[in-house]
Amino acid sequence: MKLKNIIADLNVYGKNFVRSREGLFFTFVFPIVLIAIFGSIFSGNGGGSVPLYVQNLDSSSQAAQQLLAGLNSTHLVAISFIPSGANVTTYVSAHSITAALVIPSSFGRSVTTGGTVYLPFYNNPAVSSSQIAGQAIGSVIQQLNFNLSNAHDSIHVQPYTDSVVAQGYVDFLIPGLIGFTILTTPMFSVTFIVSNYKKDKIFRQLSLTPLTRGEWLMSKFLWYIIISGLSAILMIGTGVLLFKARVTVDLYVIPLVLIGVFMFVSLGTFAGSVARTEEGAAVIGNIVTFPMMFLSGTFFPISIMPQWLQTVAHFLPLYYVIDGLNAVMVYTNYTAAGIDILVALAITIAFFILAMLTFSWKEA
Repeated sequence: MKLKNIIADLNVYGKNFVRSREGLFFTFVFPIVLIAIFGSIFSGNGGGSVPLYVQNLDSSSQAAQQLLAGLNSTHLVAISFIPSGANVTTYVSAHSITAALVIPSSFGRSVTTGGTVYLPFYNNPAVSSSQIAGQAIGSVIQQLNFNLSNAHDSIHVQPYTDSVVAQGYVDFLIPGLIGFTILTTPMFSVTFIVSNYKKDKIFRQLSLTPLTRGEWLMSKFLWYIIISGLSAILMIGTGVLLFKARVTVDLYVIPLVLIGVFMFVSLGTFAGSVARTEEGAAVIGNIVTFPMMFLSGTFFPISIMPQWLQTVAHFLPLYYVIDGLNAVMVYTNYTAAGIDILVALAITIAFFILAMLTFSWKEA
């Protein structure tokens, strides 16, 4: 593999890309438009129920059941349960949760005897959904205290905010849209280029040059690394300037971007290689891309999705790129990010092998 050949092909491909107004728009402008739209919509309070995670350590008591029934009756929260054996702070960080309530094991006994009990509430006051969950909890506890008719309030909420790092919806959106760019830009472009070059017999002509398959693929990888890096800088800057986003950018972001780009360059090459026509390549690209675009946590944390959709998300390659970016940029959870990097790397290797087995200079 010769660096001179890679740079020469990279230079030609880059010039052609820059001449495409549509490519420039969807790579650099469109993600910023999405940040502006979704940030404006979801920076304020929204309608409907919001997710509230509950760890019930006193499931056998009637008082705990009354509390849960009261929360459900508000129709403000949709309750999901945290396993009783889980560490709450770790669980909140690992699952992108912004509102979690713990019912301690002494809850029922304290309510019955008139003692004082504190319910830990892990929340982020800057997130509208967390505020709504807090209001629902406060109103229900107020009613329970009133029903107890004690001389003092027995039930209190103890807020904890240190374990919830994210400061707003845009904080989740920025890593998601970086993943969105990593997916769509190489996936659509490479799929189309491979199928188009096959049809126009350009690969046959390239086979007569010193450029090898590996060098051609490496030049595409390098180009989309440059594009994805510039796009990420623009999105982070836009989020910080317009919506005061608070995200962490450190060295762990680099392997996630590199692996993500190589993953979808390889997948795009494979899709374009197996497609018989340009139209077929477009269909394959859409079938592969759109489920990942909406179910991998691009626009919303997957924790707010139904459980069966969360299960589906774990089978999507983009999920591990976005989840890793969230772990680094939002939660600074480097252990979770390391696991995502390893899983994404394994998927990338599999896609690269498939691409090399199907990609040929010679047209079918």
